[in-house]
Amino acid sequence: MGPPRPPPDVSVLLPVRNAVDTLDEALRSVLAQADVRFEVIAVDDGSSDGSSDILADRAREDPRVRVVSTAPRGLVPALETARAAARAPLLARMDADDLMRPGRLATQRATLAEHPDWAVCGGHVRIIPRERLSAGRLRYESWLNSLADADAVERDLFVECPLAHPTWMLRADVVAQVGGYRDAGWPEDHDLLLRLRAAGWRLGTVPEVVHDWRDRPERLSRTHPSYALAAFVRCRAHHLPRLHTRARQGVVVCGAGPVGKTFARALAEVGVPLQAFLEVDPRKIGQQIHGVPVLAHDDDDPLRDFFTVAAVAGVRAREEIRSMLRKRGLVEGVDFVAVG
Repeated sequence: MGPPRPPPDVSVLLPVRNAVDTLDEALRSVLAQADVRFEVIAVDDGSSDGSSDILADRAREDPRVRVVSTAPRGLVPALETARAAARAPLLARMDADDLMRPGRLATQRATLAEHPDWAVCGGHVRIIPRERLSAGRLRYESWLNSLADADAVERDLFVECPLAHPTWMLRADVVAQVGGYRDAGWPEDHDLLLRLRAAGWRLGTVPEVVHDWRDRPERLSRTHPSYALAAFVRCRAHHLPRLHTRARQGVVVCGAGPVGKTFARALAEVGVPLQAFLEVDPRKIGQQIHGVPVLAHDDDDPLRDFFTVAAVAGVRAREEIRSMLRKRGLVEGVDFVAVG
């Protein structure tokens, strides 16, 4: 018997459900990571297609692979099962149909060491296969990869989930402090990021592609109601007054279009008072929406006492509103946020 293996620096959380076509390649991309001690906690979430055999073979071949088999319970229970079994101070996410780029784990570990105030470090992605990507998915990839540092990630925290979940590396103790993953009826990744930020931790990223993210029609993000647009809106509205306590006194919504009206309705459902809408469209100015007036965008009075939400669709319109609010002396993240 040789000397005991040193404990891992990183535990890779790998939920698996019927991924026989991609699992072996995904595992190989993890096991090829260099310059870091790691373990793979593969939770077989009731697979019925041969994935269990692949996991068993890899575990026999490589002691870094540990397999936990459960009945089919879903992604959040699988993640929590993996987290409970993890032994390392850092947790890395991985999906069974994706590919880790070489050096990802070592780069993210070093980045977290450089930033002790970060709870999580994500990274940029390349969505695969390229030939099937819609224009919308390409725009989404471009937006994700435009976020180059913690300031940018946190600025867009209420626009969308700004860090692709399979790219995350997290501090295990901090995740435990905020209660781990939970199923609240909306995306578990965005929910966890918002709780980490509300607890005072920063959210950062590596500004380079570290992960090949497979886009498939059957992905949960496309098929499960927890990832529908309405669920994202509920998630953001729930967390806004927890992260930005000024919003509890009332909000002004910049934008009386579909995004603004939908978000205002969601805020009202969680008890946040709506004070007014601000608009540039003269046809809407003077109307009442959700019981409050629609005012001209250059009316400064509503902005003086209440938290402001810039709620419009599209990067260009969002940047125009941000610029307008900054010119009026409002500070993003203190006096206003942008939402998607």
